[in-house]
Amino acid sequence: MTKYAILGFGTVGVGLAEVIADQKEKMSAAAGDELELGYILVRHDYPDSPFRDKLVRDFAVIESDPDVSVVAEVIGGVGPAYEYSKRAILAGKSVVSSNKELVATHGLELAELAKEHGVSYLFEGSVGGGIPLLRPLSRCLAANRIDEVYGILNGTTNYILTAMAEKGQAYGDALKKAQELGYAEADPTADVEGIDACRKTAILADMSFGGNLDPAAIPTTGITALEPADLELAKALGCAVKLLGHAIRREDGCVAFVAPHLVPLSHTLASINGVMNACAVRGSAVGEVVFCGPGAGRYPTASAVAADVADAVRHRADPMVPDLGRANGKLISPDGLASPWYVRAAAEADAVKNAFPGVKPVYGSTGECGFITEAMDKPALLGKLEGLDVRAVYRVLA
Repeated sequence: MTKYAILGFGTVGVGLAEVIADQKEKMSAAAGDELELGYILVRHDYPDSPFRDKLVRDFAVIESDPDVSVVAEVIGGVGPAYEYSKRAILAGKSVVSSNKELVATHGLELAELAKEHGVSYLFEGSVGGGIPLLRPLSRCLAANRIDEVYGILNGTTNYILTAMAEKGQAYGDALKKAQELGYAEADPTADVEGIDACRKTAILADMSFGGNLDPAAIPTTGITALEPADLELAKALGCAVKLLGHAIRREDGCVAFVAPHLVPLSHTLASINGVMNACAVRGSAVGEVVFCGPGAGRYPTASAVAADVADAVRHRADPMVPDLGRANGKLISPDGLASPWYVRAAAEADAVKNAFPGVKPVYGSTGECGFITEAMDKPALLGKLEGLDVRAVYRVLA
């Protein structure tokens, strides 16, 4: 029998306890040993919880119990979550986590510490929620040189953009509905400003290219400046609007950024709506593969964390630590990346055609026009836009 502990009893913590309890026989078979929930670290009492006899408030109780071999960190943030993860590893316990902020900022340090102490450090649930993504990226695609990863990495923003496109809702109304449904937090900043997607992009880039990027340095633009006119014009141009995290291998480093993109309706990502996530991976041998599914939520994320718990137990003799690359990877500006561009402007068709010969603008209900340029880098685009009354500019996924 192997004991495990859960740090945090919020949405994912509750889901994790429930998932392993409901699937105890299957989970124990996957782990190669019977799993027993030893403790749940909490800050508040939960007298009505069926797991109330497992609740503790002092991490030292978990830290000092030699029978606890795996700790599941689902607290979030980089305060106590970082401290407890480090202490658990130093105490010889494997750590699994769904905490993208922690993994993006301190993952390399914790991974190296885990290697030194002969334990596992796993974080499948930190990107894509319940979508099997990180393990396939490092194992199933091991024969490939990964050249590019990009995708819809935040369900809240995807829900908002879907509501704006399909129902014609303004951004504020779509956000309010997302909050009412529990898809968005009371403070949605991390989601709508692209910060959450940025952290996940950093993890994907680290695992794909080995650069270990600083997420704070990745250029990030959220969805707050998007207007209904952009969704209307995108549809007329045969595209959907999606917030994408994007990372591309270069010989001298990595291009990584987060920004709204226009995605042609012929592309798989254009049909990923609501709170769903999807990530495309381009490999040297396999070409492009797309992983999609529920990217957040109690049970989808708990599913990924539970699988990591089982793997950590099964691999006690040969610990699992994904490769997050080397420190201080070089981040290259996306400005030099050539792509088609979407432009919304208050301009006559002749003025647009003079600046961009061959382009046919479409006009929306606001009287503004939208058009898509040929592929070019950002400086070249800005040079051509001089003299036009430009309202919005976004990349088009090529």
